[in-house]
Amino acid sequence: MALSDIDIAQAATLQPILQLAQDRLRIPLDALEPYGRYKAKMDLNWLNGQTGPDGRLVLVTAISPTPAGEGKTTTTVGLGDALNRIGKRAIIALREPSLGPVFGMKGGAAGGGYAQVVPMEDINLHFTGDFSAIALAHNLLAALVDNHIHHGNALGLDTRRIVWRRVMDMNDRALRSMVVGLGGPGNGVAREDGFDIVVASEVMAIFCLATSRQDLKQRLGNIVVGYTRDRAPVRARDLNAQGAMAALLKDAIKPNLVQTLENNPAIIHGGPFANIAHGCNTVTATRAALKLADYVVTEAGFGADLGAEKFIDIKCRKSGLRPDCAVVVATVRALKHHGGVDAKALNQPDPAALERGLPNLERHVHNIREHYGLPCVVSINHFTSDSPEEIDLLRSHMDRRGVPVVLARHWAEGSAGAEELARAVVQLVESGTAQMRYVYPDEQTLWEKMRTIATRIYGAADIDASSAVRARIEQLQQEGYGHYPVCVAKTQYSFSTDPKLRAAPSGHVVQVREVRLAAGAEFVVMVCGDIMTMPGLPREPASSRIDIDDDGRISGLF
Repeated sequence: MALSDIDIAQAATLQPILQLAQDRLRIPLDALEPYGRYKAKMDLNWLNGQTGPDGRLVLVTAISPTPAGEGKTTTTVGLGDALNRIGKRAIIALREPSLGPVFGMKGGAAGGGYAQVVPMEDINLHFTGDFSAIALAHNLLAALVDNHIHHGNALGLDTRRIVWRRVMDMNDRALRSMVVGLGGPGNGVAREDGFDIVVASEVMAIFCLATSRQDLKQRLGNIVVGYTRDRAPVRARDLNAQGAMAALLKDAIKPNLVQTLENNPAIIHGGPFANIAHGCNTVTATRAALKLADYVVTEAGFGADLGAEKFIDIKCRKSGLRPDCAVVVATVRALKHHGGVDAKALNQPDPAALERGLPNLERHVHNIREHYGLPCVVSINHFTSDSPEEIDLLRSHMDRRGVPVVLARHWAEGSAGAEELARAVVQLVESGTAQMRYVYPDEQTLWEKMRTIATRIYGAADIDASSAVRARIEQLQQEGYGHYPVCVAKTQYSFSTDPKLRAAPSGHVVQVREVRLAAGAEFVVMVCGDIMTMPGLPREPASSRIDIDDDGRISGLF
């Protein structure tokens, strides 16, 4: 019987994190704040004092995700281990998992098999408390809004136009829409409200884009919480909230240092979803890793149409980061799913279905090379059910397009199974062919930015929206937010807004359902299709398999 991810992780021999930090990264003890034996936060002042040259940045992305799984985080970890194995100083930089998917359907975000970051139970559960701090900072602002209204509403907030919702880090559909303030005058003013998941919070986005504590505080103050009856914006700084919010994030803003199963350093920090937010770890963590290593392997959430596009158009635009190459993760199983195969039949050889699903991979690769300007390699995350005929078909198909393909076995073999991938990445990086470019220029209008993403990246014919949404977008344009990048919230399962349209649909129309201003994060969210910013739990949530024994040993966590 094969070992589960948690069995493998619990059998690993971990190195004390302070020792690893000193031996591998030369971080002094006074620049580390240990959280137990195997986790530590890194001091921002020490990190800001590092003046050496930056390492090379490798972006790991993937095809459109399917129930069959692609293994993007697993590949990120395996590649980082393999780069160290072939003699490169490498660090991986990942996002923190959200408890919503951990207890829901998707699972954790610590990798899998013999390519994991550890201690995986801690990372997948509360970790160092960063998400709790972000939720508290967000909900403090929500409480201050209602408190201000209760005590006279000197700012003239229109209770019908409050846009700042509450958050929690759990999937709970019952909290999407509600009425607060019921029970009489002593309980505040009755109004409509609701909850989003923490990873959709603007505070999370700000946390991940901020470059310093001062930048963090300024961005928090710029958050628009609502509008007056005259449609004038009311900001967090009008409530004098930014100082207390930043104080709650005092420790959270420090990057978290952990390790892989092979005792290589990993920085895990921040965690916005890519289907409803920008899907990247913190700028602080990525910059720290670039100062401490020759190669930094990071990932962007979900497929290259969502996470990678936002990595380029939002994170890189705001921070000046520039990847040197990209890795596109795919599996034979997932490509067959895109070819129309039912999930129960994915282990059966079906070259015809694979060929029908290959356009999904092709479009992602095309976007990365032609629109993002990055050289890339396709990494096939190997499953034992993959037939030689299917693998040969995939290789020959991509070879004709001049795209290298590597079969990676890091899930089963650790770094040894990803050596070929590591060498391919080094070759791409050293070729110096990266010419990273944005999908759209700053000066395009918000509407044209959305249309450009939809037509160039999603293969859509056009975009559409109700008259009310169009009016709101035009209003934001006139109010001076037109230079902001666009953050698209849509299903991750398809290039369209219909999760059932697999492979590479084209000619569809992307419907913009709602638009949200994130003035602190400095982007505009375009909510498309039926995507929810507060997910629900599935019929059989993953939480039903999780348990703990009398010795404190957790089981069932993947």
